[in-house]
Amino acid sequence: MIQKISCGMCFVLGFWLICTTITLVSVSSQPVDAFFVLGGSIQREIYVAKEAKNYPNIPILISHGSPDPCIWLIFQRENTGLQNIWLENCANSTWGNFYYSIPILRRWKVHKVKLITSPTHLPRAKWMAQILLGANGIWVEPDIVQEQGVPGNHEFWLKTGLDVSRSLIWAGFSQFIQPQCAKVTRLAEVDMQAWQSQGFKCERQGNLGR
Repeated sequence: MIQKISCGMCFVLGFWLICTTITLVSVSSQPVDAFFVLGGSIQREIYVAKEAKNYPNIPILISHGSPDPCIWLIFQRENTGLQNIWLENCANSTWGNFYYSIPILRRWKVHKVKLITSPTHLPRAKWMAQILLGANGIWVEPDIVQEQGVPGNHEFWLKTGLDVSRSLIWAGFSQFIQPQCAKVTRLAEVDMQAWQSQGFKCERQGNLGR
């Protein structure tokens, strides 16, 4: 009995892997559906604000990036539209970036995403993206943005190993469990008057005068 159950599970897993692989191969040559920015450096947000001018119809999801008003100022400075930019502020780690953003990307019916991160975030972010987004039929196209000054994060192999391991486990659970973030804001709806009243600070590299 146990052997039959094991064989059945192996068959289902194998069938799922084949179907997922076929999906990924078929979408790999298609245009990018969305930009996915991992928070951690204001340089990534400056970069995507410039890129967005060439792709006005492609949605952008920034996962726990700089403070909302700082991102608003960056896009305003670049004269980039704000309607298609979304800020997810539930995540507090790279793991959280994917945990909360995958359901959003799935709702958008994204099949190919441009992942924007930095060299100091590699290879961990890339591997996690390929595992977690790939398991959900989303092809990943990394776009690496150079940082200036002292990098904000440093990668350790133990941390990389732990995150990759739990990504492999969550890849299966993410097919059925879709965490919802209550802190998702359209950039156009950021209340700058309120932020100006309470005050805020932006990363110096942004040159935003805050």
